[in-house]
Amino acid sequence: MDTSDLTVDLMDRALTQMGEVIAAIRPEQATLPTPCTDWDVQALVRHVIGQDLRNFLVSVRGEMADWAAPPEELGPDWAAQFRAAAAPVLDTWRSADLDRPVSGPGGREAPLRSRADQQLTELAMHAWDLARATGQDRELDPHIAEHGLAWSHTMLRPEFRGPDKAFGLEVPVPADAPTYERLAGWFGRDPEWKSPGAAG
Repeated sequence: MDTSDLTVDLMDRALTQMGEVIAAIRPEQATLPTPCTDWDVQALVRHVIGQDLRNFLVSVRGEMADWAAPPEELGPDWAAQFRAAAAPVLDTWRSADLDRPVSGPGGREAPLRSRADQQLTELAMHAWDLARATGQDRELDPHIAEHGLAWSHTMLRPEFRGPDKAFGLEVPVPADAPTYERLAGWFGRDPEWKSPGAAG
């Protein structure tokens, strides 16, 4: 399996995993807090479905996504809405030339696969956020988080962290901690975070 096949396979697994996490959320859990302090469960699901997937599809086509545009509204069936939005993303990745150069920040070009790196990282982190927020006892795919952690270590610089910045300060985590805990700490989450009322 070449690197393109590996990237698309990982994307398939990441989207499937997120879909399973969203499908396991119960209606009464919508207002629970999440490790993303600005979002409760419903707001984070709305971000994933109505903003991430919309922009992922634009990005995989080689275009520039507008992340400032607000997310689309959620319907009553979050799992079905996620599946409907995720399918064209995966189909487009499967037919894409991952080595095709596309414009990046500052006008610099990079292979299209670099956009997959960002998407995989986003899916890994938010799958952990939602699973933790809703008390889901599931084993998340460590390979997705390892990929995201390796990529984000090359991209997330200190000037992007802090108050009023896109990311919080890194939370120190032991080097031998589970992968998702290291990913959470790297993105400024507390790996020990637990949502009040998630169980039951």
